[in-house]
Amino acid sequence: MDHTVVVTGGASGIGEATVRAIVAEGGNVVIADLQEELGAALAAELGNAAIFQRTDVTREEDIEAAIAAGCTTFGSITGMVNNAGIVGAVGSIMDTTAEAYDKTMAILSRGVYLGIKHAARAMKEHGGAIVSLASTAGILGGQGPHVYSMAKHGVVGLTKSAASELSSYGIRVNAVAPGGTVTPMTNALVEGGAEAMTQAIAAGSPLGIACMPEDIAAAILYLLSNEARYVTGHTLTVDAGLTTAGNTPPSFFAEEAKILKHAGQRELDA
Repeated sequence: MDHTVVVTGGASGIGEATVRAIVAEGGNVVIADLQEELGAALAAELGNAAIFQRTDVTREEDIEAAIAAGCTTFGSITGMVNNAGIVGAVGSIMDTTAEAYDKTMAILSRGVYLGIKHAARAMKEHGGAIVSLASTAGILGGQGPHVYSMAKHGVVGLTKSAASELSSYGIRVNAVAPGGTVTPMTNALVEGGAEAMTQAIAAGSPLGIACMPEDIAAAILYLLSNEARYVTGHTLTVDAGLTTAGNTPPSFFAEEAKILKHAGQRELDA
């Protein structure tokens, strides 16, 4: 894989798994994340194939700097993964504050818009691939909190519209829509952490297994690769058939339990 890819939120969870998968295939990566200690350690572990760039995806200058760092260090970028995310505002829409809405949308929506915008500018002369993280919450209702669902539906729509414009530059734009996945972000939503989340996701999966970050990274890697050269404007759902089978997953996202509300607020305050 002769590519250089910027991965937002690349220091942990799905982002980290994606970074590792790209490097394992011979690519170079810019780990664009706010988690400085984790990001720097991961870059050091991966050697010359990776650099860390502190990045707040809500800040346009940070997105530009991450992409510029990739171009300066590796010559150019050929891929962008808009992965950074939070759970954000949770609870009844009647109780969701405008402030919580704004913070959630800034990361989940504005961050993707900025990533596509500036990656396209960097790749318009030579083409490339952009992959954004949507969610099953961006395909069906009731799969996530209200603002999260709104933002992820927006990712699916922006993927289609941006793909339509950017195809003339040889830039493919796709999205991946994971179902529940065992990550540090989702683990924080339940008592018992990773073990409890693994059991909950497996229990709600038509295949009876939990989705791990590596499963989503594999889908992202495919959409970045030359094997997907004829795929654009597509949202690849990776959910064990949950959205097609019509099963109702464990309602850890929708329940208004205190633990979920606390976890969502903690995400906003981070």
